[in-house]
Amino acid sequence: MPNNFKVKENLKKHHQPSLLNTVKRGIYIGLGSNLDNPVQQVLTAIKHLRSAADVHVVAVSNLYKTPPMGPQDQPDYINAVVELKTALSPYQLLQFLHQLENQQDRSRDTERWGARTLDLDLLLYADTILNTDELTIPHTGIKQRAFVLYPLHDIALHKALPLIGQVDALIAQLNEPQPEIINPNKLDV
Repeated sequence: MPNNFKVKENLKKHHQPSLLNTVKRGIYIGLGSNLDNPVQQVLTAIKHLRSAADVHVVAVSNLYKTPPMGPQDQPDYINAVVELKTALSPYQLLQFLHQLENQQDRSRDTERWGARTLDLDLLLYADTILNTDELTIPHTGIKQRAFVLYPLHDIALHKALPLIGQVDALIAQLNEPQPEIINPNKLDV
């Protein structure tokens, strides 16, 4: 992938003047992988986000090892959350995230919640609330997912999620233990 990877500007049907050409902060992306060296997959995705011309990484959570959400006959996941700022619209950002997934051999032919090399989810886009066939913001299910809430807590402790609540309060409602934090410096990656 080129260092200055740019999103193709072919989303005219999703042109939203109020969101374009204005740099937004408070955009959170969930990262997950459980195939082909998942720690390295997540770290590579973060590296690609850091080198992208259209986004700026503001913060990165710890990496967490979590059980799979769907079928249990698959490896555990490595999860993280990054905060970005960008002038891309939510739809342009989603397209960019799909391009990154494809770059890391993401297959969309797997069963729902099946194993994957990389999953990038647009969790929050500032205070935007959006519900279309293509994109829902805030991302569906955030409040029930420890693999999203704990990494989000690392970088947005008191963040109020639109329509959902505060991260720390949501974690208290989960009634689940904190997932294991993975230190990539101690792993052979």
